[in-house]
Amino acid sequence: MLNSDAIFPPDTFLASEVVPSPNHGERRGGRRPDMIVLHYTGMESAQAALQALCSKDSEVSAHYFVFEDGRIIQSVPEARRAWHAGEGSWEGDTDVNSRSIGIEIANPGHEFGYPDFPRRQIAAVIALCRGIIKRHNIEPARVVAHSDTAPARKKDPGEKFPWRLLFESGIGVWVEPAAISGDTRLLLGETGEAVLTLQTALKKCGYGITPTGTFDEMTLDIVTAFQRHFRPERVDGIADNSTLDTLGHLLSVRAAFQAYSQLPQPTPASVPPSPSSEPPEESGT
Repeated sequence: MLNSDAIFPPDTFLASEVVPSPNHGERRGGRRPDMIVLHYTGMESAQAALQALCSKDSEVSAHYFVFEDGRIIQSVPEARRAWHAGEGSWEGDTDVNSRSIGIEIANPGHEFGYPDFPRRQIAAVIALCRGIIKRHNIEPARVVAHSDTAPARKKDPGEKFPWRLLFESGIGVWVEPAAISGDTRLLLGETGEAVLTLQTALKKCGYGITPTGTFDEMTLDIVTAFQRHFRPERVDGIADNSTLDTLGHLLSVRAAFQAYSQLPQPTPASVPPSPSSEPPEESGT
């Protein structure tokens, strides 16, 4: 068993340093990492955030930490279950930690001014995610925000995070948000078939919602989380036409990705034997 505070070999050459956290354990039920959860640190100081993630008293951790200047620290081996996601769910699984690699991105967050993410930092996140996706064969729809898995509790990494840029770099799923208009609006407290259809679509996306036909507080939180990720121009929890159309388009794109991933992959053509009837001579020394 891995010593909780032992220095270990990094899983990627992108990590400039290993700063071990004692806060991790075995992945439960034989689960393997098949998703990535992106966070922001939400503290005024990046160094203070890293210290908290590596403190036994905090009982939180992440596999990776990305500073504003693009420096990457690894604190938990990818094979281990880091304690980053907390209570939440994605695609019906409530043990997100056992299924995921957690990446903390240094940013003070909404409580401390919420600055833009520096380009160098995002470039590092992209490079890091590419490697993780390749090592663990992670599907595009399973690269998510912390707010996607815990919409009632979390906002990170927030509406300023450049999901479009990640998608253009081969990471995650993205669709062009539909234009905002003042037409159909589903609001807190409304009931009916339209609300049921919305909730069913959000569930198909992966969000932890039970379709009831009532636009309740949980529905409001999940619509807000969806907007932070996929319609960041306006984050208000109101299911307007723009939100509904963007959601429908996203489901179509997800279905296309899934169908493509299930196609049989071509095998390399076999190399024909050499026309020479004589075996090649062995070179001597």
